[in-house]
Amino acid sequence: MTGVILLDKPEGVTSFWAAAQLRRVCGEKKIGHTGTLDPMASGLLPVLLGGATKFADLLPSHDKAYRATFLLGAETDTLDITGRVVRQRFVAADAADVETALTRFRGRITQTPPMYSAVSQNGVRLYALARQGIEVERKTREVEIYRLELTDADEVKGAYTIDVRCSGGTYIRSLVSDLGNALGCGAVLTALRRTEANGLSVENAHTLDELRGYSPQTLCACVLPMDAVLAAYPAVTVTQNQSVRFRNGGALDLGRVRGVGTQETYRVYDPQGKFLGLGQRSTEKNELAVRRLLIER
Repeated sequence: MTGVILLDKPEGVTSFWAAAQLRRVCGEKKIGHTGTLDPMASGLLPVLLGGATKFADLLPSHDKAYRATFLLGAETDTLDITGRVVRQRFVAADAADVETALTRFRGRITQTPPMYSAVSQNGVRLYALARQGIEVERKTREVEIYRLELTDADEVKGAYTIDVRCSGGTYIRSLVSDLGNALGCGAVLTALRRTEANGLSVENAHTLDELRGYSPQTLCACVLPMDAVLAAYPAVTVTQNQSVRFRNGGALDLGRVRGVGTQETYRVYDPQGKFLGLGQRSTEKNELAVRRLLIER
């Protein structure tokens, strides 16, 4: 199998474990996922199969969307409900206060990665240090929150749900923690579901149980072609001779390739409409060079 399966990851398991289960279901040795989800989180996990794994670093969109639920008045060492409670505070904020505070977190903001994260610092994962009780100073990073809306509120319990659309690298746990600090009472993430990733929607995803129950034909139908995930790149169709040269790693003369504009990367197809891979435009050499080929066994 070569392509992408949209997996609806269940809560309570790692992304690595979920992808490993899918490896058994599909019988495909080469497998990888994009955008790790925390064990407590559920939702969309795009899984690359076979030759599609070569394109993991070339996906055109890294934006994500989530539905997150949090509780005011508590703080944990992991910034989510799975951690150890380190502080509890009085809650005076209501839904109107939460709505007002959200305005401070729309647009470009800076975040400090949580200690319980996979970020490497001096060659060591932060979570490895955190498990030893070590906390180190972390570099802040800039992320962008495109949409941040309050969708549900229980003022009695102090529980709220927000919909978030954000750039890649955004930590929702940190967003919730910072929101709680802005409200003066602290907050902890209690549930997280990823609804979109890499331009794909969880509405089209399949659970592990569903995939295990599918016939081989139905399972194959669940595999999206690699070029469907790369649709943000413009497409060009080359001649038969050019397709042979491109498949063998040869660059193509820009003057002989129709449809090349000012963009840097293009999806390249042969005359029969078969996706060959990604080409990279070079004005200096006046060529469309191979950036990544799709290798199918």
